[in-house]
Amino acid sequence: MRKFVLPGLAVFGLLWLGACSSDTKTAPSDDKSAAAAAAPAGPVSGKTAYWEMYTRARSDFAKDIMPISLEAKEIPGIANGDGTAAMWTAEFVSDSQKERRTFTYAVVAHPPDIYKGVTIGRPLPWSGSRDIMPFSMGGVQVDSDAAFKSATADAATFLKAHPVKDPTVSLKELTRYQGIPTWIVFWGNDKLGYRSFISGVDGKPMTSK
Repeated sequence: MRKFVLPGLAVFGLLWLGACSSDTKTAPSDDKSAAAAAAPAGPVSGKTAYWEMYTRARSDFAKDIMPISLEAKEIPGIANGDGTAAMWTAEFVSDSQKERRTFTYAVVAHPPDIYKGVTIGRPLPWSGSRDIMPFSMGGVQVDSDAAFKSATADAATFLKAHPVKDPTVSLKELTRYQGIPTWIVFWGNDKLGYRSFISGVDGKPMTSK
């Protein structure tokens, strides 16, 4: 009886070790899946980032918030696209709080200063501005990537003579364009540059310089 049981146990042990060895071999694929899930996301459009920040601002700042600016920023190691960016900032104002705050949305973290997701800046006094006005994002029908395409066509002559890369992209309601949120795409600098003003309502150039 003992001679029969011991070989049986030995066979069982070999099968158990084989099963463990098989489980170990599947681990690398799990690691690859986890690495893929943690891989940096690509740049996003302005409106995509805006609504992430707006939701947080409504809950953590004030219910009567309105934006006065939306601007594309950069994260080292991630190239911004044509009108898309790895990081955006939005400045919100609240009449009830008499304050303004800058919110930031980043697709990935870049220590020590950039955190993934939405972060909130400190409150600052707000009593209005002569240059820019609060606007409703609900009236902005054109996203940053479409505005960039229109601006590039508008700036074609300048860009042919001066192939400047990495323009700045922002959305504001300037006092001279009261009632029309405007995308501003700016190539170069104040000495040698070109600003294209694109309507956030219909995506058409307004004026440029």
